[in-house]
Amino acid sequence: MGYIDWAVLVLSQLVIIIYGVWKNKGNENLKSYLLNNRNTKWFTVGISIMATQASAITFLSAPGLAYTEGMQFIQLYLGLPIAVVILCLTIVPIYHKLGVYTAYEFLEKRFNASIRTLAAFLFLTQRGVAAGLTIFAPSLILSSILGWNIYFTTIGIGIVVIIYTVIGGAKAVNRTQRIQLGIIWVGILITGYVAYDKVTFEMPLDSALHVAGKMGKLNVLNFNFDWNENYNIWSGTIGGLFLMLSYFGTDQSQVQRYLMARSVGQSRLGLLFNGMAKIPMQFIILFIGVLIYIFYIFHSPPLFFNAGNQQTVIENGFAQELEVLESQFNTQNENRRKEALNLVDALDAGDQNQVVLIQDKLNLADKEITQTRNLANDLVKKANPESDINESNYVFLYFILEFLPIGFIGLLISVVISASMSSTSAVLSALASTTVIDIYKKPVADKENDKQYLLMSKWFTVIWGVYAILFALFANRLGTLVEAINVIGSLVYGTILGIFLVAFFLKSVQAKATMTAALVAELAVLICYFHPEIEISYLWYNLIGCIPVILIAYILQKTVFNSSREVSVDSVPENKEKLQSIED
Repeated sequence: MGYIDWAVLVLSQLVIIIYGVWKNKGNENLKSYLLNNRNTKWFTVGISIMATQASAITFLSAPGLAYTEGMQFIQLYLGLPIAVVILCLTIVPIYHKLGVYTAYEFLEKRFNASIRTLAAFLFLTQRGVAAGLTIFAPSLILSSILGWNIYFTTIGIGIVVIIYTVIGGAKAVNRTQRIQLGIIWVGILITGYVAYDKVTFEMPLDSALHVAGKMGKLNVLNFNFDWNENYNIWSGTIGGLFLMLSYFGTDQSQVQRYLMARSVGQSRLGLLFNGMAKIPMQFIILFIGVLIYIFYIFHSPPLFFNAGNQQTVIENGFAQELEVLESQFNTQNENRRKEALNLVDALDAGDQNQVVLIQDKLNLADKEITQTRNLANDLVKKANPESDINESNYVFLYFILEFLPIGFIGLLISVVISASMSSTSAVLSALASTTVIDIYKKPVADKENDKQYLLMSKWFTVIWGVYAILFALFANRLGTLVEAINVIGSLVYGTILGIFLVAFFLKSVQAKATMTAALVAELAVLICYFHPEIEISYLWYNLIGCIPVILIAYILQKTVFNSSREVSVDSVPENKEKLQSIED
């Protein structure tokens, strides 16, 4: 990066941080620090929800995923619009009428403190890990650009985000996310235009898209049903629906966003805005990855998008083997380019027989390139077993550094860092609020005051930030980041959602039956995950966790616990009256 890029990067980040610190004014109590005094308008709620979800991982890893596997990842979000409508009609008004700080407070009012603690614990463990991934993403960028040690870079960025969140609180998170998302969208549009300009310089866009389609990169919808396939219309609509219901309905990092709204209506509008805007946004980001793929068909891509791996191979004495692979790789790319040009000519001529013949040759050339990349990655692992060989995380970054004009590189790097800060700060705030309200506050309720809770919220922000940093140090072993973060969530989201659904709809089922069912369901999910021979996509984990909680809890309540003298929290007059008013 040149001086202009550095100036753009530093200036944009300073504006955001200074603005966030300035907006700290007025955080004099717990309600202000965690929920912005419940005085947030719907548009800010919607922006905050979207910015929390759209971490740096989205912009760094998703285009690379589209480059390698096509557009099929978009199917993950097919259940989102349905999910937000369901949540707006059910969960949102309940949270507002109860006046809770966290989603898990409702569970104690409905069941008991043990179930509240279980749900909070499941959220804390997985979301703390996810925060580590969002910290790791910008570290990946800066270490690649500057050659810094990625571990020290990760620690440094984590410390900056912790300080930023501790000082600012919920108000700063909300306000700065509007600026950050604006920068993000500018960066997306600029990158998209540059990719489009590079592709259409070679040929009309429709011809390029024909090539991409024949290569399977525009496979937006897949109607084949396969339990082991991550992305098809069935796993996306059904598994994705349960994932989104849990994420937006029970994950405190999202629930906290709309608990800040000044009314039920404002919360609903914010959620609906996100439900409508998220799929087009994700489509654009993935489509940029497809455009980059098309561009590299006609301009030979590097053997390593992660330049550090090339250096690792050379430094460890494998330069000769690397030279052979690079020569082979360049020949294969030239062959693929020729076949792609032949395919365009055949498509223009309308010769379907030639199209089929050339398409087969083109796919074969593409497979040969993939095989050579795999051999190169094997060489990297031989040189250094700890190296990150997941190239998809580096595709977008490499394109930015090589082809964006001066000044725009700094802006795009700022985009990724902004996305990381907005998402990570919101998550750390949610982790702190859950820890204080659901874990810390209850046992010491008679001993502490609001100022002490405020102080502890800041300390827990620091603690969870350190937890996230520690996990981030191992994040490069998890493969494609945008998938890894959804896999981690799917390990617990189904179980948490099942607990909430029992609480909402099975009024006769009490705490003991629900707790037992939740533990059994979570065990089933973990068995599926840690036993690869059970071939099932991670999206189905959300059903495997949710449905058994409902069924087992109902059966246990009607049989084993039917005659027990268990006292539910909702039988306490104060709670019963409040819950009854909600049902009415």
